[in-house]
Amino acid sequence: MSNVLITGGAGFVGSNLADRLISQGDHITIVDDLSMGLVENIPDSDLVDFYEESITNKEFMEDLLVKNQFDYIYLFAGVASVADSVGRPYETHQINQEANVFLMEVIRKHKLPVKKVLFASSAAVYGDEPTLPKKETSRIKPLTPYAIDKFASERYVIDYDQLYGIPTVAVRFFNIYGPKQNPSSPYSGVISIITDCIRDNKIFNLYGDGNQVRDFVYIDDVIDALILLTREDIATHGVYNVASGLQTSINDMIQAYENLTGKTLQIDYQAERQGDIKYSYADISKLSKLGYRPVYNIEQGLKKYWEYINQGM
Repeated sequence: MSNVLITGGAGFVGSNLADRLISQGDHITIVDDLSMGLVENIPDSDLVDFYEESITNKEFMEDLLVKNQFDYIYLFAGVASVADSVGRPYETHQINQEANVFLMEVIRKHKLPVKKVLFASSAAVYGDEPTLPKKETSRIKPLTPYAIDKFASERYVIDYDQLYGIPTVAVRFFNIYGPKQNPSSPYSGVISIITDCIRDNKIFNLYGDGNQVRDFVYIDDVIDALILLTREDIATHGVYNVASGLQTSINDMIQAYENLTGKTLQIDYQAERQGDIKYSYADISKLSKLGYRPVYNIEQGLKKYWEYINQGM
């Protein structure tokens, strides 16, 4: 049994990870201020301790880390809204970068015996750099305070490994979808929003022509990758794309969903949003060399997600 900390553990990815780790018998501590996460996402288990607290509370976080001596730490907490980071750059910087660097400093200062720290970065660090597919060695072109903080934080986390011997790894998430994603959130993924619209016969606002290409990855594949990267000793002081490695346009994804559900999505076509990236998909060969094998293509992932959404109805 491992002792695990998940910051932002009431959110989409963190709560799904907690579910999996609990099924393996691990003890989970979740810290989440519920500004974006949902308390109902937190697993109801004796193996979970939950603290409704911000990771910017330095005294609380230092005390928690020193007392608990965690084996594994997953850093997911952060302001996920790009627009928020543009509107409140310093405030979001304190959460998205400074708080994470402080946690690394606590580990260094107290020489905590952590086996691995994993930081959740984002494909947003690539910006609109046109070279495809996106590789970990691709040019970085962060276009917003959110993307800048993600890139800077991943570098800090990786350098704490190289300079101080703290085992770390960073991941760049692409377009994740699946259970516990909140469709009412303005930061939610397009698939959860479309799912909500199809189920409730609501109109979906499609910005642009729908030919935008994304790398959609189902949450179960993401959790497989996270556990592999934290438990694999050779995966240290590096960054990995976490994606499916598949290209899917928004139009093709919608068509697959309509075929699956037998329903027609009502679409209101809007002007393309300024700054939206047209094409984004990942090269996952670096992660694949460690044994990562995504299970779900878009049709399989949508089928499982749709079954989850409609269970008990």
